[in-house]
Amino acid sequence: MIIGVGIDVVPVDRFAESLIRTPGLRDRLFTAEEQQTPRGTPRTGESLAARFAAKEAMVKALGAPGDLRWHDAEVVTGENGRPRLQVRGTVAGRAAQLGITSWHLSLSHDGGIASAVVVAEGFPREEAQP
Repeated sequence: MIIGVGIDVVPVDRFAESLIRTPGLRDRLFTAEEQQTPRGTPRTGESLAARFAAKEAMVKALGAPGDLRWHDAEVVTGENGRPRLQVRGTVAGRAAQLGITSWHLSLSHDGGIASAVVVAEGFPREEAQP
């Protein structure tokens, strides 16, 4: 059963400017693994913007609780090249409260916009509904 759905869009140029303007922002938002491709090269602004959109979409699918940590959700590349969410800590805790057992993630970037859709699936728990 679908427990939550989130979508987010990020203007790539504006996001890239924020990373330049704010020292340390890249490290606050992304794990070291997220900042690099599977081949070990730095990710582009489009790729990072899409990963940021994924984290924002995931937060929306969780009902937007304010106590989540950015590094507790990680966008990883699966064996087949598809992105997927890996959760731990505060994010895994909230997902467990809601009964979420699996995540579905789609990323895109085109025309200067990065976007992501997240679907949270599982078995809802009555007491955890927002």
